[in-house]
Amino acid sequence: MRHVVAGYRLVFGLLALGTVVYLATQVPSLPNLLSYFTVLSNVFGAGVLLVGAFRPVPDLVRGAAALYLGMTGLVFALLLSGADLGLLEPWANSVLHHVLPVVAVLDWLLVPPRRGIPMARSLWWLAFPAAYLAYTLVRGAIVDWYPYPFLDPRPRGYPHVITMSVGIAVAFGVAALAVGWAGNRRRATVPA
Repeated sequence: MRHVVAGYRLVFGLLALGTVVYLATQVPSLPNLLSYFTVLSNVFGAGVLLVGAFRPVPDLVRGAAALYLGMTGLVFALLLSGADLGLLEPWANSVLHHVLPVVAVLDWLLVPPRRGIPMARSLWWLAFPAAYLAYTLVRGAIVDWYPYPFLDPRPRGYPHVITMSVGIAVAFGVAALAVGWAGNRRRATVPA
């Protein structure tokens, strides 16, 4: 089983990283590409999978990857599935928004944490999305570009951005608790 886990982690980690590298060669602005939560979560997830193919990764790091990629897939499905993705080719869209989110969540469930994750600790996973939101709003105001329409205050103003951000933050909080709970539950039922 260990070799199977190492194999799929290596394959999907390289797929995610290769997709992001490919996109970096296709876009006019690397800073804009690296300002997408999708890209950041996939790079992080790829790193976790690639390291995890060869050695243990701390459970809190793996849980964060499952949360960030799972939310990437969920937010895409609910808010962005019909949006114009510009240069993003269908295969790359599939890898970043469908394949890797499923792989990260399944990896968390198939290989549960070695130690229990206290619910309060799983809420620390929210620090990165909060920092990302602050970065996006500050950078967007400076460069006049926002990676996602629901974070762009220009069409509907900041009240809309705040409403969307609070909704997504609540979803992140619930998902963080769910990822922690699911990992703990699987840990209790899967032999070491």
